[in-house]
Amino acid sequence: MSESIQEEREPGPSPEPSPITDKEFTGYQRLVYREAGIWLSPVKRALLVGRISRRLRELGGLSYGAYLRKAEEDAAERVRLLDAICTHETHFFREPKHFDFLERVVLPQWRERGDTGSGEGRRVRVWSAGCSSGEEPFTLAMVLRHHLPQREGWDIQVLATDLSTRVLERARQALWPLEKSEEIPTHYLRAYMLKGTGSQEGKMKAGPELRELVRFQRVNLNDGQGVVGRFDLIFCRNVLIYFDAASKERAVDRLLNHLSPNGLLFLGHSESLSGLGWRVRTVMPTVYAPRG
Repeated sequence: MSESIQEEREPGPSPEPSPITDKEFTGYQRLVYREAGIWLSPVKRALLVGRISRRLRELGGLSYGAYLRKAEEDAAERVRLLDAICTHETHFFREPKHFDFLERVVLPQWRERGDTGSGEGRRVRVWSAGCSSGEEPFTLAMVLRHHLPQREGWDIQVLATDLSTRVLERARQALWPLEKSEEIPTHYLRAYMLKGTGSQEGKMKAGPELRELVRFQRVNLNDGQGVVGRFDLIFCRNVLIYFDAASKERAVDRLLNHLSPNGLLFLGHSESLSGLGWRVRTVMPTVYAPRG
């Protein structure tokens, strides 16, 4: 009797998981809040499902409950979960009033005085907290390098941090679609950005003079570990809107602990430090300096 030969078939797509239950969503709320200080309100339920459903399929069709247990037990998977739920919309020279204030007021004062007022001379330290795909820290690098030339002895370093490992990898490449060039003033674009050719056509890359100023690091503002020293400028814009009152206060407290006595903290246009006025004074809307 001859043996039948069965045709091999490609495995079909993983089945869609059952809808997330109230108990499972509550579990994700608690995990994300504990790890990142981000509160997923009930209206974020669809966002959570949309962001992690692909990962469930990659893992062979895990249920939401099974994936929650995996994330609870596996530190690397927790990082992937947090990567998935973070939103990363950003632009060069976003909220231009901040950069106008730097260029018209802050940097001319530093240059005229010959130092930042921090006691570190011409050593400038800047922190871009929640740097996303790199537009903000590289904007800062352009503005600082232009107004504080290396030939005059200005030593500039920009620390760019984010919770998401995925966007940090993109930011390290310092590579963006060419249409992003429309966000950059012409004199900065010509001085500091390279236009791609050949296989890189349609892209632009920060030049080496900028790339050497910026270093990247994963930092979770909910625990504040890994950041050392004080900074003359801290940009933490459109990050605190994802925190509830308690986690926001903890994060701001950590930011201020790293701010130079003469430094400035920049927040997003929809954020404020109401309730924390005892630690800061308002320089202009969404720009703060330490009291004392």
